[in-house]
This record gives sequence, structure tokens and C-alpha cells, in this order.
Amino acid sequence: MLSSIHPLGERARHNTWVVTALAFTVGAIVSGAAVGLALGGVGSVLVEMTSTALLVATAAVALIAGILDLVGPKAPGPARQVNETWIGSFRGWVYGGAFGLELGLGVFTYVVTWGVYAALASALLTTSPLAGALVGATFGIGRSLSVLAAGYVDRPSRLVSFNRALAKAGPLVRTGTSTAFATIGLVAIAGGLI
Repeated sequence: MLSSIHPLGERARHNTWVVTALAFTVGAIVSGAAVGLALGGVGSVLVEMTSTALLVATAAVALIAGILDLVGPKAPGPARQVNETWIGSFRGWVYGGAFGLELGLGVFTYVVTWGVYAALASALLTTSPLAGALVGATFGIGRSLSVLAAGYVDRPSRLVSFNRALAKAGPLVRTGTSTAFATIGLVAIAGGLI
């Protein structure tokens, strides 16, 4: 899907990339915020912990997610991606928005990282619908970056270089984000326990 939504492809389908990418971004932010709102609401009813304990629990979730991504089993989740047959069957804003909505939910498509579950747990542990929505919206923004990164792909040579760059960066990005999750979690736990 990443290599499908870019200016070159949208132009070939008689769509405008900006509209498709904006619909994707809005969809991801809205669905991420909705999930975060719901989880924060559930957390406000079910989770009774001190603010320090909540910080340590959130940090522990990040640490565990980072460690699992670095050395543990693959994150569980559905073995499906968005329905790419929609591309070419619907207007760009329709499939862009629908893809964004699905990806913003986090667990309705293939889950690449334990960080998805850490983000959902973090929304729950905010124990606030508003704060949970903010966590979820931030997650949605993160999911949108992949489509936004393809904004310069306006000719075939750039598509080839973009796909090569994605393939090359994949392992580095996975290791970097996993390490960041683990490090942030460890530092936050140390800070919460001192």
C-alpha cells in the first residue's frame, strides 16, 4: 500500500495525491483518537493507580514492547492488509480515508510491531478520555507519515528509489524504534522509581 499512494500513481488514476493523502491522514487521526478516547474512558473506570504508578506502568509497557520487538516473538495480529482492490475502484479520498481509518485503529490490519499494543495500552493508562484521544491521535499521525513520505514520488525513477529506500531503511527503522521504546521505558521507569 505504501508504494501505491503517491503523486505519480494518483495522477495515473486521475486523482489528486494531496486529497488522497489528506483523507488518509484525517482517517488515521480520527480513528486513532476514537480508539484512544474509548481506551482512556475504560481506563478512567477500571484503572485505579497513583500517577507515579501509572507512569511506571506506561514505561514498563514501552520497555516490554521494545524488548519484544528486538528479541521476542512477532507481534500477534491479523494477517491482512487494507483492501488494495479499492485503489482504482473508488475515488482517492474514499480509499485514502478508508485505509487511514483502518490503520489508525491499529490492530485491524497486519501488526508489524509490539509498539502498536504499547500505544493502545498507553491510551488506556492515561485514565482520561481526552488524554487517551491525544495518544490515539498521535498514533494516527505516526501511521500517516508513511503515505506523506511518498509525496515526492512524481515520476517512475523516484518510485523506484523510494521503494529501494523503504526496503533498505526497514531494518534500521525497526531496530531504532524498538531501541527507542526500550530506552524511553527504562529511563521513565528509573525516573518514576527515584
